[in-house]
Amino acid sequence: MQLDFHQVDAFTDRPFAGNPAMVYRLDAWLADELMQKIAAEHNLSETAFLVNEADGWRIRWFTPTAEVPLCGHATLASAYVLFEVFGEPGQSLEFNSQSGPLRVFREEGRLALDFPAQPPSEAGSTVELEQALGLPVVDALNTQAHLLVLLESEYAVRSCSPDFAALARMPYLGVIVTARGEDHDFVSRFFAPAIGLNEDPVTGAAHCSLIPYWSQRLNKLQMSAYQCSARGGELWCRLEGDRVRIAGQARLIASGRMVI
Repeated sequence: MQLDFHQVDAFTDRPFAGNPAMVYRLDAWLADELMQKIAAEHNLSETAFLVNEADGWRIRWFTPTAEVPLCGHATLASAYVLFEVFGEPGQSLEFNSQSGPLRVFREEGRLALDFPAQPPSEAGSTVELEQALGLPVVDALNTQAHLLVLLESEYAVRSCSPDFAALARMPYLGVIVTARGEDHDFVSRFFAPAIGLNEDPVTGAAHCSLIPYWSQRLNKLQMSAYQCSARGGELWCRLEGDRVRIAGQARLIASGRMVI
């Protein structure tokens, strides 16, 4: 069996930045176990698999260790591959997913994800959380799958060096740390050791909660964001009722073939 793949750096316009995702456009679904093994072989934060079914494109996302219900950067990368590599017509695409329909639009030289807003709710900090992060916590809130943690400053977000083993023991898929930005409206980082990712470089799905959170705090609907991992990535964000727009650029890095 031979399967073609395309690697895209998402939320950046230059190579070796943003968040890399592997994209497979398949004629039919592979066995779940095989898709998981392929994702583990690539060892990127996400590998996306696409199949054009009777009711349209369906997308699934796998980390090296698990399938996840929602992923932003790999959805943006998948749309980029369909538009730019396979010549998909039109100005928008819709993917069916575990998280419902997800649309991607061409928008001002970028691709914009239309995702569900997931406003966080108050959780409160704990001694264990502060010890795991190694920093004082201003506030902590629950999202649908993650913990959103407000830190004192952009410097605190950038300098955060967590105890990943301690974070992995917490009852969350991931932990988002965030603060008001210096050159952007807000900054963030995302840690998910529980699903095999100590740090995800740029996380579109985390912004489903970050956008409504910061929109309320800043009294703004449109915001700029920066995820300040080592690779870094820039996102243009907009709250639209119970949906969020998360826009970014993308760059094709590599194409190849897996032989199984």
